[in-house]
Amino acid sequence: MPDERRITGARFIAEFLHAYGVTHLFYVDAILRKAMVDMEELGIRRVVTHSEKAAAYMADGYARVSGRPGACAAQSVGAANLAAGLQDAWLAGVPVLALTGKKPPLFLHRNAYQEIDHWPMFQPVTKYNVDVSAPEQLPFYLRQAMRVATTGRPGPVHVDLVGREARELELATGFAPPEVEATYARYPAHRPQPDPASIELAVQALGRAERPILVAGGGVRTSGAHDALKAMAEGLQIPVATSVNGKGTFDEGHPLSAGVVGSYSAWCANQAVHEADLVIYIGSGTGDQTTHNWQVPRIGARVIQVDIAADELGRSYPGTIGIHADARSALEQLLAAGRRHASRDAWLARVRALRQAFDEEHRARRESDDLPIRPERICRELTAALPDDAILVSDTGYTAIWAATMIQLRAPQTFIRAAGSLGWGFPASLGAKCAAPGRPVICLTGDGGFWYHFAELETARRHGIATVTVVNNNNGFSQGIPDVHRMYGDRPGNPGELYRFSDVSFAQVARDMGGFGVRVTTPGEIAPALQQAMAAGVPAVVEVMTDFSARAPDPWAPPREG
Repeated sequence: MPDERRITGARFIAEFLHAYGVTHLFYVDAILRKAMVDMEELGIRRVVTHSEKAAAYMADGYARVSGRPGACAAQSVGAANLAAGLQDAWLAGVPVLALTGKKPPLFLHRNAYQEIDHWPMFQPVTKYNVDVSAPEQLPFYLRQAMRVATTGRPGPVHVDLVGREARELELATGFAPPEVEATYARYPAHRPQPDPASIELAVQALGRAERPILVAGGGVRTSGAHDALKAMAEGLQIPVATSVNGKGTFDEGHPLSAGVVGSYSAWCANQAVHEADLVIYIGSGTGDQTTHNWQVPRIGARVIQVDIAADELGRSYPGTIGIHADARSALEQLLAAGRRHASRDAWLARVRALRQAFDEEHRARRESDDLPIRPERICRELTAALPDDAILVSDTGYTAIWAATMIQLRAPQTFIRAAGSLGWGFPASLGAKCAAPGRPVICLTGDGGFWYHFAELETARRHGIATVTVVNNNNGFSQGIPDVHRMYGDRPGNPGELYRFSDVSFAQVARDMGGFGVRVTTPGEIAPALQQAMAAGVPAVVEVMTDFSARAPDPWAPPREG
C-alpha cells in the first residue's frame, strides 16, 4: 500500500538523505536546523565543523571510502567557502551532495546582508548546480542530483535551497515521502559494458606488444576493480604502474608492480612507462601530473585507454584505442579475450630491475638514523606499522610525493589523497573514519597542510573520531624552497620569510583538545609513537620533527630530443 503521509520540507530532506544511505552530514551552522531534528531521530550524525571547506573535505573523504555520496551543507554566507571545498572532489571525481541556503528572491539586488550571488561559484566544481526556489521543485532536483553525482564520471552536485537557512523550504507542507532510487545511492551507479569492437582492437594491440604496461588510476578504486586488475596483470603477464590517485589499487609488493608514475613519482615507473611499446590506462586520465607533462609516455606512443567518461578517451594521445566502459567490466573482458604473450620475460625482468634499483637507491635514507629525521624514515615506519585493513590518507605537495614513492602498500590497504588542495588530508581522514569506523585511518600530512584545519581536532574529539595524524613537521613550506632561492639568486634579502613558520607543538595542541599527542625527535621513537597513537582510542597526533633541507625525489623524464 503506498505511503499516503504528507510531510514538511524539513522531514522530506531528512528522510531523503536517510533513504539514500547518508549516515553523516558535515556542515557549519546555521542551515536546515528543523531538518536536523528529524535527522537525529533517523540516526544521521550531524557533524558541525569549524569551516565550510573542512565540511566539504570530510564529505569527500567519506564518499571515497564508503562508496556512497557524501553530504555537506552551509548557510548562504558560507556557500562560497563550501564551493571552494568542492574543488578536490571535482578533480578526483567524487560524488558529494552540497546543500546551501540563499535568501528569498525579494532580497536579491537589494544589498541583502551577507548575501552574494554564489551560484556561479559552484559551476566550475559541480556536475549539476540547481536553484530550488519553489517547494514543488525539491523532490525532482534532489533525485536528479543523486543520479548525476553517481553516474558517468562521478562528481559533486549542488542544490541551492531558498532561505538563508533553507527555512522557507523546511516549513513548506504537503510533501509526499521521498521516492528512493536505490541504484543511485552508491557509485558507480551503472557499469557500462565495452563495445566488442573496441575490445578486439585492444586485444590485437596487446598481441603485438612486447613491452606493454598497465597504468591504473583512481577509476580502478571507484569501480572496485582491484581483483580484476590483479587477474589481468597476472594472467597476461603485464607490469602495473599506478597514478598517485591509483596508488593502492595494486599490491606494491607484487613482482609486477612498477610503482607510481608521473610528476609525483618513482623514477623506475616513469622509465618503465617510457620504455613500454603499449601503455594501457585503466580508469586514469592523461593529464600533466600522471604523464609528467606528457613526456611519459611521449606524444605519439601507442595507447589503450579505458574510461567511464567517453570524452576522456584519446584526450591527450591521438590514435588512442578507446574503450568506453566501467574499469572492472573492461578488465574482465580484456583478460577473457587476451592471450598470454610468451616473449615478455625480458621485459618483466627489466621492470623488476628498475624497481629494485630505485628501492636500493633510497634504502639508506629510508633506514637513516640521521638527525633531524629524514621524511623517508617516517615512510619506512608507516609501511611497517600500517595494519592490513588500514586507510592511509595523504595531503598533496611534498607529502604526496613522499607517500607515493616511499610507502609501500599491500592489499587490502586503501590509499586516498588530495587531488590538489593543500590542507585536504586531515579533514578528509575524519570523513573516511566516519565511513569506516572499524578500520584504522592514518593521515600523513606536513605542518603546512595541517595548519589549514587543525581546529577540526576539536570536531574529532567531540564526535569520537579516532584517527591518527602523522605530521611531518619541518616548520615551513619546503617544496618551494629551491625555486624561491633561484628567484633570489645572488640578491640579498630574507627568502626564509616566504616559507618559514614558527615552531608550534601540534602534539601539545592535540593534548589540550583532549586527544593524544606526542612529539618525536629521534627515528627510534617513531614506531612506538605510532603504536601508542593507534591504540589511544581518541584523535591522535604524532608530530615528527624532520630535516627542513630534505628534498623529495625528482621525477624522471626522457632526454629532450635534438
